[in-house]
Amino acid sequence: MSGVFGAGSAGPAPPGDAARCPCGSGARYGACCAPLHRGEARAPTAEALMRARYSAYVAGEADFLWRTWHPHGRPEAILFDPAVRWEGLEILEVVDGAEGDREGVVEFRARYRDATGPAVLWERSTFMLRARRWMYVDGEFRG
Repeated sequence: MSGVFGAGSAGPAPPGDAARCPCGSGARYGACCAPLHRGEARAPTAEALMRARYSAYVAGEADFLWRTWHPHGRPEAILFDPAVRWEGLEILEVVDGAEGDREGVVEFRARYRDATGPAVLWERSTFMLRARRWMYVDGEFRG
C-alpha cells in the first residue's frame, strides 16, 4: 500500500498467532503473515508480500512496512492513524510476481473505516525483486 496512513502514533497490536490472518488467506496469523513480520521468513511472491503488507497495516507492524518498501520510494517513517480500522482485503488481479519473476503487479481493494465512515483503498501496486526479496515499489490509485 502506497501511502503513509497516519498523522502520528504507533499502530494497533498484532493479532495473536492463533487468530485468523488479516490478509484473508484463511490461515492462522502465526502460520501466515506473522513469520514475515518477524523476519523469520521471506515472501515467496509479490502477492504474498502484498498480503503481508496489508496485514502489517492491520497489526501496526511499521518496521516490516519500512523494510519491504523499495529504498527509492520509501518514506522516512511509517505512521498510523489511530482512527483507521482495516476491515478486509480483496485481491483483484496478479500479473507476474511469482517465484522466478523479477517484477510483479498486484491490484487490490482494501476496505477500511475512519472518522468519516467506511471507505475503500483501490490500488495497483508494483513490486520488484531486490537482493532476492520482494519489495513494494509504488502504487497507482484507482477509482
